[in-house]
Amino acid sequence: MRKITAALLLTASFSLVAAETDNSKFLNTDVFELEIAADPQISPDGSQVAYVRQSMDIMTDRLRSNIWVVGTNGRGHRPLLSGTDSYSSPRWSPEGDRLVYVASAEGRGSELYVRWMDTGQTALLSNLPASPDAVAWSPDGTQIAFTSFVKSERPKLAAPPDAPEGAEWAPPVIVIESLNYRADGRGYLEPGNTHVFVIPADGGTPRQVTSGEYDHSGPLAWSPDGQNIVLSSNRDDDWEFNRRNTELWSVDVADGEMQQLTERFGPDRSATYSPDGSKIAYLGYDDKKMGYHNSNVYVMNVDDGSTRELTSDFDRSVNAVRWAGSSNRLYIQYDDHGKRNLATLSMSGQFRPFVDNIGGTGVSRPYTGGGFSVADNGAYAYSAGAADRPAEVAAGRRGAAASKLTNLNDDLFSHKTLGNVQEITWLSSVGDHEVQGWIVTPPDFDADQKYPLILEIHGGPFAAYGPHFSVENQLYAAAGYVVLYTNPRGSTSYGDEFANEIHHNYPGQDYDDLMSGVDAVIARGFIDEDQLFVTGGSGGGVLSAWIVGKTGRFAAAVVAKPVINWTSMTLTSDIHTMIPQYWFEKYPWEDPEGYWARSPLSLVGNVTTPTMLLTGESDYRTPIPESEQYYQALKLRKIDSALVRVPESSHGIASRPSNQIAKVDNILAWFARYRTDSE
Repeated sequence: MRKITAALLLTASFSLVAAETDNSKFLNTDVFELEIAADPQISPDGSQVAYVRQSMDIMTDRLRSNIWVVGTNGRGHRPLLSGTDSYSSPRWSPEGDRLVYVASAEGRGSELYVRWMDTGQTALLSNLPASPDAVAWSPDGTQIAFTSFVKSERPKLAAPPDAPEGAEWAPPVIVIESLNYRADGRGYLEPGNTHVFVIPADGGTPRQVTSGEYDHSGPLAWSPDGQNIVLSSNRDDDWEFNRRNTELWSVDVADGEMQQLTERFGPDRSATYSPDGSKIAYLGYDDKKMGYHNSNVYVMNVDDGSTRELTSDFDRSVNAVRWAGSSNRLYIQYDDHGKRNLATLSMSGQFRPFVDNIGGTGVSRPYTGGGFSVADNGAYAYSAGAADRPAEVAAGRRGAAASKLTNLNDDLFSHKTLGNVQEITWLSSVGDHEVQGWIVTPPDFDADQKYPLILEIHGGPFAAYGPHFSVENQLYAAAGYVVLYTNPRGSTSYGDEFANEIHHNYPGQDYDDLMSGVDAVIARGFIDEDQLFVTGGSGGGVLSAWIVGKTGRFAAAVVAKPVINWTSMTLTSDIHTMIPQYWFEKYPWEDPEGYWARSPLSLVGNVTTPTMLLTGESDYRTPIPESEQYYQALKLRKIDSALVRVPESSHGIASRPSNQIAKVDNILAWFARYRTDSE
């Protein structure tokens, strides 16, 4: 009763607050009302879709994941597994009579469970020390394969003396000898490796089928006879130094014997057997140490191991591949001009797009995202996004248009006016590139008025924005700003050449693309040129700091989780093996001038713009000392500046709803200090 009363009081207090605000606009507390349809899995017969329904728990300030099901005819939308526990990764058995899933339930960590669809009965299958991943049924439905982390002993140098009885000594020292010893969002890593396991589908003891001091990753592809599993792994002696150089391996489920299927320098991954078992489709590329590579589709003949590349003439990166209910046709997923698409791909390399609205699974900023699944008959389901809604479930069949099956957020948005999202393109002032972006206008927009502008820059830098729902941009628009977000050179979804315009040149002319975009919006006549603001996170933080070092045209800036000094970042980040190999030509000590020339700190002497830094205290991707050294440099120069630290937050600041709200609110508060219009 006490919990119910507290919840009611909280609801009542929110109602009082809401009564004093404009509920017709998107509010910061509306973040807790959003729902997202993720990981849609169509049943083998194509009749229904199980998906992860994500919502924001206001009491725990965490994302909550339940599993729901909906018929592909739009009927029978109902929960399968819901409540305060976390449920994810639903996967249908080959006959569609059972559903395996991962849950943190009954006070346990993440474990494997199975649900019988006819009776609704569930069973706990596993008792694992680490979470399962890459779950895959055997073809006969008797076994389930998955990956999981296996700890090894920590190295030791010296044996400590025994403490006297009752003494309270400090914890023992921790010895680290591995190259990769911490990861953003995970902290300092336990020693060990990821291995493949199989477990009986009726429950039992998991059996480890891979071994060695190597990592093995999914997705896992069972051979049609159930005797082998194809996986991706780098089993070279120096695998830690070239983590991308993975090959396809086949492991014998009975005895663990491994056979290498591919051999080249570059990643091979995402294997999937054709329905007749004669071919394996997979993704990969020849690693040329460029900042960006397109991933291509390959098909291997199982009998002789010969391989064909099907997308050599397709200048987009394929990020997922599935057999389309046939052994002669594939579905491929790729990004193009900020949109995620599905297309059919024949064995001769001919492709035909048929879906262009996958997305909406990440709601903080408008990145491309989302995924799809395929039934035995070629029917498909996917996460359908839009500029004004997070992802919903959609499904379709060959020869028929897809239809949206859910409307999870209509109850929230039906009485609200959101910022309008419209596409804009312009020619950059450097290189004559056409650059694509989007403008978000305030809900009460009047083109005859003048508005402040926020330039919001994506991270990556090899990533892409698109016409997708964004909490942050909608809140900026609701506060009366026009928002420009864009894909400058270096962005993905425009081909290999456009992305690699920043190879060994980042930041560089992407700055000119952004400034040209600001000019293009100003030319439309509704922007107050004295009220320009800029912000971005990660790679966008790099560019935001670079911008204020190059120009004083912005009234204020917020630099979120940036790289400020490439030398210090390279030697403290969790991607320290990648940066000198792909983003620079040499190690920092071999080319200190080159690292310094591309560091925003080198331009700090030019900064006149009031600048706020915002970073998570547990960020191991762009560690907070990056922000601190820039903040201290600005303070030494007597530039108006602030440092906002986000406690217990990693690089993904917005992973908790309250942090998402705090991020936007503090950015808007900083900009409000320097906003001189009537707002």
